[in-house]
Amino acid sequence: MNIHEKFFSKIGFNYFLFGLSSLVIQIMAINIVGAINYNLLTDFNILTILSSICNYVLPFPIIYYLLREIDTNPIEKHDLNITKILKYFAITLTLMWVGNLIGLVITAGIGSLMQSEITNPVQNLISNSDILLNLLIISIIAPIFEEIFFRKFLIDRTIKYGAKVSIIISAVIFGFFHGNLNQFFYALLMGGFFAYVYIKTGKIIYTIILHLAVNLMGSVVSVFVTESAETFISGTYGAFDIMIVLIYMLIIFTAIIIGIISIYKFYSQDRIKESKPQISMEKPIKNILINPGMIIFMLFFTFQIIIQLAM
Repeated sequence: MNIHEKFFSKIGFNYFLFGLSSLVIQIMAINIVGAINYNLLTDFNILTILSSICNYVLPFPIIYYLLREIDTNPIEKHDLNITKILKYFAITLTLMWVGNLIGLVITAGIGSLMQSEITNPVQNLISNSDILLNLLIISIIAPIFEEIFFRKFLIDRTIKYGAKVSIIISAVIFGFFHGNLNQFFYALLMGGFFAYVYIKTGKIIYTIILHLAVNLMGSVVSVFVTESAETFISGTYGAFDIMIVLIYMLIIFTAIIIGIISIYKFYSQDRIKESKPQISMEKPIKNILINPGMIIFMLFFTFQIIIQLAM
C-alpha cells in the first residue's frame, strides 16, 4: 500500500470499529435491560431510546479517540443567507426523494425475487414510536451527532486531499453506516451534498439545520399528513385535513422544482471552486475505496444490509 491507501485504510478501519462498537454496546444494553425487566423490550419507545443512546451518545468518545491522532485542517468559514439555505433545503429534499425512490424500487425488486416483503426499518420506527420521541431523536439528536461524525470529524481530516475526495468519502461512509438498503441511496446522495455545504461554509451548523429540517419533514410532519390522508380513504375528512395535505403537497412540489433547477445550476456554475489540494493522488478512487480498512468497513455494513433484507 502507498501512503494514501494507508491513510484512507485507517479512516475506513476506524469507522468500522466505530460501527462495531455501536453494535456491541447496543447488544449489551438490550441484554442488561432485558435482565432487569424483559417486558421493557416489548415497548418500541424504550427500544428507540436505547438505540439512540447506543448509536450516538455512548460511541461518541470512541470515534473521537480513534480519530484523535489524525491531523485536522481548518476550513475557511462563510455565512449563508436565508435564500441560500432555502435553496439548499430544496436540493436536500429533492435528493432525499430521488434516493428514496431508488431504494424503494430496488428493495421492491429484491422482495419480488425473494417472494417476501422487505420491511423498512425507518418506517417501522416512525410508525411505532411516539411522535415526540421522533421529534427528539430523529429530528434533533440524530442530525447533530451524524453531522459531527460524518462531516465535521471526517472532512476536517480528509480535506487536505481536496473537496471532491472529502465529498466522496463522506457520502460513501454515511450511506453504508445506515446499514439498510432503504436508506443507503438517499443517505449517499444527501451525505455528499451535506459534505459540499460544510466544505463551502466551514460551519457544521448549516448541515445540522438542513439535516434537521429534512428529518423533521420525514418523521414528524409526514405523520400528520398521513393521518389526514387516511381520512380521505375512510371518508371522514374535514377542511383541516384537506388543508394539511394540500399545504404539504405544495411545499414538496415547490421544493422539488426549485431543487431540480438548483441541481442543474449547481452542475453548470455553482460547483466548489477548488484550489489545488495539499496532497494530490493519481488514482483517487482506488486510494480512497480499494484498501483493507475501507473494504472491511463496506463488507461489515453490507453484511448488515443483507441481514436486514432477509428479516
